[in-house]
Amino acid sequence: MPIDADGIRVWTVPNLLSVLRLLGVPLFLWLLLGPHADGWALAVLALSAITDWADGKLARLLGQYSKLGEMLDPAADRLYILATLIGFVIRGFVPWWVAVIIVGRDVVLAAVIPLIRRHGYPPLPVLYLGKAATFGLLYAFPVLLLGYAVPAIHAVAEPVGLAFLIWGMAMYLWVGLLYLRQAGWILARTPVVPAAARPTARSIAGA
Repeated sequence: MPIDADGIRVWTVPNLLSVLRLLGVPLFLWLLLGPHADGWALAVLALSAITDWADGKLARLLGQYSKLGEMLDPAADRLYILATLIGFVIRGFVPWWVAVIIVGRDVVLAAVIPLIRRHGYPPLPVLYLGKAATFGLLYAFPVLLLGYAVPAIHAVAEPVGLAFLIWGMAMYLWVGLLYLRQAGWILARTPVVPAAARPTARSIAGA
């Protein structure tokens, strides 16, 4: 069984759940854009939310924390957000500028990672407020999709989903500003380190 740098197994139950979530991303997008099977797409999205909660819970209960899991979980969140935004914009569920704002924020932060690595820092840790922002977005999308899958409740589901979306977007942007502030402090106050001493994807994952 592979072991990470902290002596913890890599292929743990929480990590397997995260991999399962990742595998569901293309299935969800196909269901949404191919046959327009909104009910099944909603089921995949709901299962993703359940496994997102379960992998963190199991990691704590079973003592199976790993650096790989710490990377897989937010990666799955980002991919679901991206896939959902693509699908929703194409289907006309949300305006295009919503996707531009959310994806643009992630692109800017991704561009900062190589810069802080030059100063010897790995990607900045996920903030609690960032988890709350992701929660808002990941729950906004199923509620909005529920309104389209079940037209009878659309009038109720849409405003609730939009409320989650607005709340999630506001916090998502605020957290992005906090990350940029931290990155700015690193770039301004710490020296560039030799390439051999910089963190790599392999070292961050504990391989």
